[in-house]
Amino acid sequence: MTLKSKLMAVFLFVAVAGVTTAHAQECGRPPVIENRIVGGSNAEDGAWPWQVDIQTVAEGHVCGGSIITENWVLSAAHCFPNPSALDSITIYAGRYQLNGFNQHQTMHRVLQVVIPSGYTEPHQGKDVALVQLNPPLRWSDHIQPVCLPASSALFPSEMICSVTGWGHIRQDVPLPGIGTLQEVQVPLISQDRCRNMYQTNPAEQVDILSDMICAGFQEGGKDSCQGDSGGPLVCQMINGTWVQAGVVSFGQGCAQKNQPGVYTRVTSYTTFISNTIPEIKLYGKANPSWFGGTAAVFGVNCLSTLLILLEI
Repeated sequence: MTLKSKLMAVFLFVAVAGVTTAHAQECGRPPVIENRIVGGSNAEDGAWPWQVDIQTVAEGHVCGGSIITENWVLSAAHCFPNPSALDSITIYAGRYQLNGFNQHQTMHRVLQVVIPSGYTEPHQGKDVALVQLNPPLRWSDHIQPVCLPASSALFPSEMICSVTGWGHIRQDVPLPGIGTLQEVQVPLISQDRCRNMYQTNPAEQVDILSDMICAGFQEGGKDSCQGDSGGPLVCQMINGTWVQAGVVSFGQGCAQKNQPGVYTRVTSYTTFISNTIPEIKLYGKANPSWFGGTAAVFGVNCLSTLLILLEI
């Protein structure tokens, strides 16, 4: 084999190896769309592939959640009032319509629900749950994980983020018709400003704790609502990756003035999540795979080694 032929073989090997490594599962990157909800609109099918529908035999749809690995979903603790009673719970991934035909959906039972020690009710914080699935998910264009932030990740106030779910479209008004997944964009609100907004109504004493994050408008009009609980509040990073900032927790009514939605702050629970799911990768930690670095390093190392061998 000539030197030119050997070099061509080397480059083909590196290209194939790099492509194989780069195609490892990425979070926060919906492949289909390049481009409780009050005041929102229909989402496009496949736009939010981490969204799941949590149902019980008695009530049907009760909550939302987000896919974080092939085995685990992130949701809210208050969606599971009896975490040991799991037989009646079904989780649907890849679902688009509550009452329509969902060709991409898969159905899963629950192996266990893990909630933080000391949780009592949403207003007291710790409103987060990790839900283990059976069987595990199989990745597709319509079933993908969202990224979770490292504890150091920052989500500045006024950042525009998105909430998705099948919850009520107004207070006590269920999503009508075939029940298409809804989406709405809302700005993040600083903790101090959110606390001040809630204090304008002295009859409703709500304290915004350090493990909470608020999103919405002072004038109301757009918000999460009943049935959106447990669903994701996600923000798009500058590189296009979607990262989950919050979990739908509670509010006073839906889309009311000076009463924005309150979400569990995901960065407050990175240790809880990592201890429960050791294999989880958090967005923002030093990890070359976030940027395709693994494939690049692997390719360069292989190329360097083979070129040395050729020279010898």
